[in-house]
Amino acid sequence: MQITASMVKELRDKTNAGMMDCKKALQETNGDMEKAIDYLREKGLSKAAKKSGRIAAEGLTTALVSEDGKKGVVLEVNSETDFVAKNEEFIKFVDEVAQAILNNNPADMEALNNVVLTGGKTVQETLTENISTIGENMSIRRFEEVKVDNGTVVEYIHGGGKISVVVALESDGDKEALKVLGKDLAMQVAAMNPKYISLEDVDSEFIEHEREILIAQALNEGKPQHIVEKMVEGRLNKELKEVCLLEQAFVKDADLTVKKVISDTAAKIGSDIKVAGVIRYEVGEGIEKKSENFADEVAKQMGL
Repeated sequence: MQITASMVKELRDKTNAGMMDCKKALQETNGDMEKAIDYLREKGLSKAAKKSGRIAAEGLTTALVSEDGKKGVVLEVNSETDFVAKNEEFIKFVDEVAQAILNNNPADMEALNNVVLTGGKTVQETLTENISTIGENMSIRRFEEVKVDNGTVVEYIHGGGKISVVVALESDGDKEALKVLGKDLAMQVAAMNPKYISLEDVDSEFIEHEREILIAQALNEGKPQHIVEKMVEGRLNKELKEVCLLEQAFVKDADLTVKKVISDTAAKIGSDIKVAGVIRYEVGEGIEKKSENFADEVAKQMGL
């Protein structure tokens, strides 16, 4: 399979590895992007797990919680440029759509597009009108909601809408204390981007995949076979603590885990606290941003 400059660019963006290493990885894996990422990780040339979610599109995310604190939504709306993302009409549209989701509980994107906004037009009609007026393509990419029966949902918006988070806490305890804890946890999620809430939530496929990568890494480092297994389990446990919210070091006090902060708060308010749900959106994660002339630059350096 022919390895193109754009393929090398995509792999480089996802892994932060060198261009020649990316080219070789793609050649070795016959152009399979996911296998090439694993190849680079096995060789110790990439931190793909931490780079694969890098921002690659413009727009805004937002988070909104109902007045009773029982439900929260997170929304992402994309635009072509950051300039439009700062447009007052665009910001107003994003806020209106978030409120529409909160009020109408649409089951999917089609249902959301048919919700009528305060101006008397549907979400889809308003979006089309904004595209025509502003002169730039826009799209509602995704939305999600979380609810609690007892407890509270707390939102946090970072960087003017670059990252939005909601955290749902189930508890019979004091609502104000829960809100303070929820805000801290939402900021934790924004900063540390956990994949799971607890160790029990980690799926077996993820664990086996990471174990295989870590074994290959250790062998490529020249470690003896007889100590690789024990060493890999240690590395795997360390990685799992980084991707699970409850196991992470608390950003406000690294001597504490998030689990300990929650249990301390539970003891103070005299009620158990369960993290019932977490949603984190970052603008453009997983979307490749168009980069002018970069492919040509790569091609020149690599003779493609």
